[in-house]
Amino acid sequence: MIPAELLLFVFAGLFSPGPNVVLLTASGARFGFTPTLPHLLGVAFGVGITAGLTGLGLGAVLLAYPQLTFALKLIAATWILWLASRLLLATRRQHAEAGHRPFTFVEAVLFQWVNPKVWAVAIAASAFVADAGPVPAALTLALTFSSLNLGVCLFWTSAGHLLGKLMASPRIWRGFMTVMAALMAASALLIFL
Repeated sequence: MIPAELLLFVFAGLFSPGPNVVLLTASGARFGFTPTLPHLLGVAFGVGITAGLTGLGLGAVLLAYPQLTFALKLIAATWILWLASRLLLATRRQHAEAGHRPFTFVEAVLFQWVNPKVWAVAIAASAFVADAGPVPAALTLALTFSSLNLGVCLFWTSAGHLLGKLMASPRIWRGFMTVMAALMAASALLIFL
C-alpha cells in the first residue's frame, strides 16, 4: 500500500506551478484539449519513468556527482528558456500546418529528463520508500507519480482549454501568454537556487 504521506507530498509537488503545469495550461489554451492529449499523456508517463529511475538509485547518483547535476541544470535551463521564448511569441490557436503544434508524446516524455522540478520532487519522495528495496521503491514511485500526475495534467490542460475560450481579445491573450512565458522563465532561474 502506498503511504498517504507519499501521496500528499507527490500531489503537492506535481500540482504546484512548474514547467509541466505552465506548458500544459498554455497548450490547452492555445491548441485545445484534444490536440494536447499526447503531450499530457507523455508528461504522465515520463514523470513515472523519472520517479521510477530515482527509486532505482539514479537520484542518489545525481546527488553524488554535483558536476552531473550542474550539467543537467544547464540543459534544463536552456531548454526551459527556449520554451518560454516560444510561449512569449505564440499567437492564438496556431495550427500544425503552420509549423506550430503541442508537444508530441515522445517530446513530453523526454522533457521530464531535464525537468528539474520533477527530479527534485522524485528525489525527495524517494525518502518515503527508502526502507523498501530498489525495485519495490521504483515501482511505488513510478505508479504514484504517473497516476497522480495524470489527474494533475488533466486538470491543468482542461483549465487552459477553458481559459482559451474566455480570452476573446488579442490583448487578453497576449497578457496570458506573457504571464505563462514569465512563469516558465522563472522556473528556469529557480533551477540554480
